[in-house]
Amino acid sequence: MQKGSPNNFRRKILAGAAVAAAMLALPAHAADLLDNAKARGTLRIALEGTYPPFNFKDPKTGQLTGYDVDVARLVAARLGLKPDFVTTEWASILAGLGAGKYDVIISQVNVTPKREQAFDFSTPYTYSTPQLIVRRNERIDYKKLEDLKGKKVGVGQGSVFEQQAKAMPGVEVKSYPAAPENLQDLAFGRIDAALNDSLMVGYLLKSSQLPIRAGARVGAVERTAVAFQKGNPKFRAAVDKALEEVRADGSLKAASLKWFGVDATRAP
Repeated sequence: MQKGSPNNFRRKILAGAAVAAAMLALPAHAADLLDNAKARGTLRIALEGTYPPFNFKDPKTGQLTGYDVDVARLVAARLGLKPDFVTTEWASILAGLGAGKYDVIISQVNVTPKREQAFDFSTPYTYSTPQLIVRRNERIDYKKLEDLKGKKVGVGQGSVFEQQAKAMPGVEVKSYPAAPENLQDLAFGRIDAALNDSLMVGYLLKSSQLPIRAGARVGAVERTAVAFQKGNPKFRAAVDKALEEVRADGSLKAASLKWFGVDATRAP
């Protein structure tokens, strides 16, 4: 798990209709993506650019920074390519990949069965879980999503969290395009809880001035990986090899410790 301010919220997965549209947009291509990227000398990398601590613009320098940016640079370097970052809204990021606007997405893309129908993924580089955010003085301690029946839950628009909350009968779901409105509504009592990525929650609590706190972890472990178009076996092997190398030399773990204070690069 954005935007200019530390309490920005992030969308982690598009709805089924968007994935289907992306599948239809997949262009035919003969050359493997690895060959095309090598010929250009660059790896075109899409990310949202408004989702700290994963990927965002440094307020002082205006340059992209964050965990995903560090991972992208590590992978590109191992491939012998220069990273060429493209920022795009989450709602259209998968469709853009299907249309060939960039080579990969390195922006906290969760691996799901529906997504795997449309795209290929590298081996995972991050593991996390869904987690609730509640008001600091909240007396009720929600242990699971079922405890929020009859309550209002804020989620990211088009996110896996939105899907999880909407699948829970009796929970009223309010979707937000960005975190500030979501967390402000939580702080002011307009919603009862928010649902986000556990790594994002830790960052929010350190950087936000709002009266909020971490709640329970309420879901299974999610896997984040590099997403790219199907039909590129050489590229997939090269990216997996690059991730294996940066895992082995400790640089992937170092990036995780830098941004999260924990090693989130291995399955729990």
